[in-house]
Amino acid sequence: MKSRRTAKRTLDVVVSAAAFIVSAPIQGIVALLVLREFGRPVIFTQDRPGLYGHIFKLRKFRTMLPVDESIGRVSDADRLTRFGKFLRSTSLDELPTLLNVLRGDMSLVGPRPLLVKYLELYTPEQFRRHDVRPGITGLAQVRGRNSLSWEEKFSLDIEYVNNQSLALDFRIMLETIRAVLLRKGISAPTSPTMHEFEGSKEDQELLN
Repeated sequence: MKSRRTAKRTLDVVVSAAAFIVSAPIQGIVALLVLREFGRPVIFTQDRPGLYGHIFKLRKFRTMLPVDESIGRVSDADRLTRFGKFLRSTSLDELPTLLNVLRGDMSLVGPRPLLVKYLELYTPEQFRRHDVRPGITGLAQVRGRNSLSWEEKFSLDIEYVNNQSLALDFRIMLETIRAVLLRKGISAPTSPTMHEFEGSKEDQELLN
């Protein structure tokens, strides 16, 4: 168990460091384009829960305009520009997240880090997704990404936690390359981004 964690962390550091160096020129170009499209700040930072629910600051390139209620720009659909959609569809917005992997906040592979406010909505089983470091990519991302329901995503997250191995990580990374090239599952069926999680169906039934 300990040796697997050490090997996984070593893989994270080596691959993310190499990827960050190789992608540096691309990141420089993207940063300039983001600056022209959105202005400052170029990097979007947000608190996210990591291993065991501990909070860290996620880093990504900005893909949305700021909220402006005076002109009715409040929804994700209104704020997400064509350029922002391109960054998301190609996963170029994720390149700064490699720093989170180097820092140890995240892993290359694991359940995606979601919003802090979701922590209190998880069932005990769903919270097990925090038994491992969150990842840039994961089982849910290669099985449908935002086209999946929340229940399907959490089920895949727990499947990963239960069956984690370096072999599975390598397979997911290879499948991620294919998923990015095909640009599938970027949007939810009825939204340009994933709709908010409001609790599991079981919890809603108990409340009703």
